[in-house]
Amino acid sequence: MLVPSAREGRERGMGEFDGATVLFDLDGVLVDSETAIREGLLAWARERDLDPARVLGHSHGRTNAGLVALVAPHLDPEAEDLVIEGHEAALGDTVRAMPGAHELLAALRGRGRPWAVVTSGSHRIATARIAAAGLPLPGVLVTADDVGEGKPHPEPYLLGAERMGAAPSACVVVEDSPGGVRAGLAAGMPVVAVASTTAREHVAHATAVVDDLTDVAGLLV
Repeated sequence: MLVPSAREGRERGMGEFDGATVLFDLDGVLVDSETAIREGLLAWARERDLDPARVLGHSHGRTNAGLVALVAPHLDPEAEDLVIEGHEAALGDTVRAMPGAHELLAALRGRGRPWAVVTSGSHRIATARIAAAGLPLPGVLVTADDVGEGKPHPEPYLLGAERMGAAPSACVVVEDSPGGVRAGLAAGMPVVAVASTTAREHVAHATAVVDDLTDVAGLLV
């Protein structure tokens, strides 16, 4: 399936996403978990004598297990995933809702628009962060525990669409990472990239690029 280019998406305007099922990434989109993720990964890198800059540089949009396989192939990804998760869970009190998240979700609910969360984190971490941010738990939550391949593979978003009972072409993805954008596009979905954690040029391959969730709301509701 062909996906509109970023320029074509912008030219088509806001109506492009009217009525679409919304599939949100979590970290960096609905919740600000930057401190928990960064400090958790740095603690793990120090424990395993790994280059912290390399660990952080490859972490964005990846599952913990996928990160371990890439930067420390000599270690067991599943075992190390639990270690990283433990460090991040200990920093859960640093998690906050992203500006505009409460308002956007309330607007979607008020209009009866279906939405879900598709994240690279585990179910434990995702539900804890949603609760810490004071956001409503989605009816459909796809996590790293549910898929064999994480982002940038399209499986997470395809599973999200399936669980929502929607065709991929009837969904719109909201992402903040280059890998997440690639995952949504590969799933045959338009992608709105929020330049909250990544420079605009790194997510320019998205259907549309915006500054924050207020801009996302302008596209969706």
